[in-house]
Amino acid sequence: MDGPTPARGRPLMASLPLSSDALVDASSELANLTRSSAVSGKDWPDPRPLPPKTLPVPSLPPELLPNALRPWLQDEANRAAVPLEMLTVPAIVALAAVTGRTVGIRPEERDDWTVIPNLWGAIVARPGTLKSHCVSAAVRPLRRLEERAREQHASVLDRLGARQLMLEGDVARIKKELASGKAESSPFAEKKLTDLLCQLRELDVNPRRYTTSDPTVEKLGELLRENPRGLLLIRDEIAGWLRTLDRPGREGDREFYLQGWNGTEPFTVDRIGRGTIHVPAVCVSIVGGIQPGKLSPYISDALDGGCRADGLLQRVQLLVWPDDLGEWRKPDKWPDHEAHRRACDVYEKLDGLVPAEIGALQEEHDSVPWLRFDHAAQELFDAWRGDLEHRLRSAELASTPAYEAHVGKYRSLMPSLALLFELAEWAGGSVSSVETVSIRSARLAAAMVDYLDAHARKLYAVELRPGVAAAHALLAKIERGEVTDGDKVRDLYRHGWAGLDNSESVITALTVLEEHGWVRVQRQSPGNTGGRPSESLYLHPCLREGVE
Repeated sequence: MDGPTPARGRPLMASLPLSSDALVDASSELANLTRSSAVSGKDWPDPRPLPPKTLPVPSLPPELLPNALRPWLQDEANRAAVPLEMLTVPAIVALAAVTGRTVGIRPEERDDWTVIPNLWGAIVARPGTLKSHCVSAAVRPLRRLEERAREQHASVLDRLGARQLMLEGDVARIKKELASGKAESSPFAEKKLTDLLCQLRELDVNPRRYTTSDPTVEKLGELLRENPRGLLLIRDEIAGWLRTLDRPGREGDREFYLQGWNGTEPFTVDRIGRGTIHVPAVCVSIVGGIQPGKLSPYISDALDGGCRADGLLQRVQLLVWPDDLGEWRKPDKWPDHEAHRRACDVYEKLDGLVPAEIGALQEEHDSVPWLRFDHAAQELFDAWRGDLEHRLRSAELASTPAYEAHVGKYRSLMPSLALLFELAEWAGGSVSSVETVSIRSARLAAAMVDYLDAHARKLYAVELRPGVAAAHALLAKIERGEVTDGDKVRDLYRHGWAGLDNSESVITALTVLEEHGWVRVQRQSPGNTGGRPSESLYLHPCLREGVE
């Protein structure tokens, strides 16, 4: 036999010198064998379920609610068969709105930093999950106050109607005399006209407003000027409000609401038609529902570091996202009307709150009166604040800037809740006086912040667990047939899909999917073309069968 004899156990091609063409053919054959192994279902074990995108969120323990509101909220939640937090969030936001700038809290023992208990809240849930019902039921005490204010205003107008008509007649007469030059003394007539117009303005008193739904910024500015304590913006679907902030020509609206969250910043609107509207302090509470799908783009905005990553989403501190509604239960008793009446009494008493009567301090006549923590509550807050600041300055949150910004706003959330809980207990009769915010309210507030943080982690899951969230998104694309067996990896992020719009997100998604046996990624040599190696994606046979 001519030629060398191959060694035992070694393939012939390993002992023979090969040309470059033969090497390409051998490499191609090996790639085909590799692809055949990846495509074949014989060596594919059953895939394992992916980790959940988010950890399960807890339901709200009733013990975290003030005694004055707990029976009412529990009754409403039980009758609707929904998680308690879906009623609690709008109820607390309504409590913040009725308190508004009437009284604040200075949480630091040796600092004049004043926190206005103004809050934004949202219920995140699928369509048909009773979001609108929960918001409507929880803000009913404010609706009741608003209806009473309208009735009182109508009664005042009836009494002042004749006086107004008489003044308007005098104004018209003097204007006519001045225009015709018949007035005996123009300076005297002008002074009298000015006095009459002042009297008319005093009669033109609008009813007290508590809520609004779809105002322009200009109109909202006018309403806030007439209602300096603040207003509650109620939206059945918050996504509609968010879309108005993105309309061309309404760029300033976003800044208006960003300032309205603090409850302390002035704002001036200049318009040709309306003139100048100056609001000494914008204080706007916001509450409503939103669907997860409609919320997703705004989460992406908060994460991408662009112009919309301005802290708007992070201001929605009272956000709950229940995993499900739980088991449906038919109501087995009549509504607790007494609990509802007592809750309404709480909102009504806070509406008539006189800060001096509860011991609130005030430096100047136009500043917001404030309370402080008692000694035990101050120690709790100092320790709580210290832990928060150490956490914010640690490496733990450095890689998650959007969530970090959300956590940073807990600085004002905790004292705001503590103040509102203390005021609710006072208004409900559980405590006879306030003067300071108690340790009990401070503990409830700290526990409520911890509870809300679990829902915040669900909100920022894409940032906190990027590989898992991206893997779920990519697997969904595969199951819908938008990714096919053998696709190039580099082609996946060119689609610009949400959460999969760059190479890093796609690679992390594929890493998780591969670890759990759903896909395999095969690196392929470019051969003699001189190009870069390419990576192809091969799907588990069960996915290919599903697509077919």
